[in-house]
Amino acid sequence: MKRAATVALTALAPISWGSTYAVATELLPPDRPLFTGVMRALPAGLLLTALARTLPKGQWWWKSAVLGILNIGAFFPLLFLSAYRLPGGVAAVLGAAGPLFVVGLAALVLGERASLRTVLAAVVGAFGVSMVVLTAEARLDAVGVIAGVISSASMGAGTVMTKRWGRPEGVGPLAMTGWQLTAGGLFIIPVAALVEGAPPALDGKAFLGYGYMMLINTGIAYWLWFRGIGALSATSVTLLGPLSPLTAAVIGWAALGQALSPVQLVGMATAFGATVAGQLAAAHTARSFSSTEKNDQNISMDLTDEAVRR
Repeated sequence: MKRAATVALTALAPISWGSTYAVATELLPPDRPLFTGVMRALPAGLLLTALARTLPKGQWWWKSAVLGILNIGAFFPLLFLSAYRLPGGVAAVLGAAGPLFVVGLAALVLGERASLRTVLAAVVGAFGVSMVVLTAEARLDAVGVIAGVISSASMGAGTVMTKRWGRPEGVGPLAMTGWQLTAGGLFIIPVAALVEGAPPALDGKAFLGYGYMMLINTGIAYWLWFRGIGALSATSVTLLGPLSPLTAAVIGWAALGQALSPVQLVGMATAFGATVAGQLAAAHTARSFSSTEKNDQNISMDLTDEAVRR
């Protein structure tokens, strides 16, 4: 039950990220994705760091910077570059393939066992998302595809390394989230200034949109995401990723008047089913691994006791 609650709370992060497109198109200045990345990350990072009242110490200065760049600083610009160079559906499919990166990296770096069911769930999830977002008019662009693949790999590497390094003793997920968002936001600032120039003039709608993006879409969402990484396996967390494009499709239908075809509805059901199946597979793998560890510990204790008796 505790694991189910943790999964549900972590799932709120990609669900929140699914609202990014609607908020950006309806409330924010057009053609300023990097400035939006800064406004999402930096104020939220500074606020969370202030609330946590904890700064990095020692090696955690550079570790926080590396994680912030992987999860935020490099991920945001590459994601936006992919979105601008590719039709939205193609970019979303590349993002939905992210769990496959994490499955492979987690096996290599963390020793997490990737069952066949887990791999199938990741593949089927990406296929379901493709049914929802791809159109017959979709065209590929080499730069956009490369940017999309690297952005997914960056976020995947950030997820795995966040799990590998954990947190300093006595430091909670609030501080860790604040450190990473701050580092990521600072990394984007020179890129945004070089590519987009001076910040745009903001009206009331923009302030409302950026306020939502900073507090809900980034601050709370990334706190839930990194909290989930600390409590669950990296594979389990990343398999929640397809909820983001699915949420975007639902919001587009409910709030923006976008139609959903029968094929898209089947794709949504497929992707959602794969997400649920992936969580069940990850839970089964975690229980099996925990049981194996316990048996190994019991055997080790038995051998130790036998040696003592001798």
